[in-house]
Amino acid sequence: MSGFQVAVLASGSKGNATVMRCECGIVLVDAGISCRRIAQGMQKLGLHPENLDAVFITHEHIDHVKGLETFAKKYPVPIYASRGTWQGIRQTLPRLDLKLCNRQVLAPQTEITLGGLQVRSFSVSHDALEPAGYLFRSKGHVFGYVTDTGYVSDVVKRELEGAEVLVIESNHDPILLKNGRYPPPLQKRILGTRGHLANETAGHLLATLQTLPGQVFLAHLSQENNTPDLALNTVRSIVMQQHPKANIQFYVTSQDEVVKNKEWEDYHEQNIFE
Repeated sequence: MSGFQVAVLASGSKGNATVMRCECGIVLVDAGISCRRIAQGMQKLGLHPENLDAVFITHEHIDHVKGLETFAKKYPVPIYASRGTWQGIRQTLPRLDLKLCNRQVLAPQTEITLGGLQVRSFSVSHDALEPAGYLFRSKGHVFGYVTDTGYVSDVVKRELEGAEVLVIESNHDPILLKNGRYPPPLQKRILGTRGHLANETAGHLLATLQTLPGQVFLAHLSQENNTPDLALNTVRSIVMQQHPKANIQFYVTSQDEVVKNKEWEDYHEQNIFE
């Protein structure tokens, strides 16, 4: 058992949102789908947005903050992001009233404690003002979240070491991207150091960790330049080359469907029998 129930409500260029529950709290990472979809997704998990202890935003791009304006009006949940991300949100969501928003600043390479949940923010490389990944610690368990980064820095590797559950980007296959319909400037952006992780890079990230996670969610898959099978097979084969005895449960996230780990099912079964 990982100690974390993780459910990716949506992941991809059209919107991102993930719910994490542990003994110490319930949080939402990113609000890139409508507030209605967030509420509906949480309802499928037996939860409501009012159950959230906090929201953590990785960066200001619309596919990560689309639902934030309505969410902030309806729910007084603390919303954490870096100072640069809040500046970017002003531009992305000009109608969002920050005075009415329960706005909190969490700088990269710093951490906070919410009840018994420790949350650490760390820098990633993306074409946003001050993007971040997050690490969550609860009663000795660790959950890491990194999407939208052009390359894997030493900081990212160090932060993710020892995590039992990971959500990591596996955005594209470079060959599909180069042979696809995206114009050269967009291809260059995606392939750049402030773009998105290729399947191979995600695989090598996992393979270089000294302690492998038990569960990995492959996230932010391109619908144009990737497929679920290609992402899974590429990442898994690279990991197995370095760690033939690796025992990782992979989950491939979806733009339209909730993808959750087995801890959700175990929790519901336990409640039914109790």
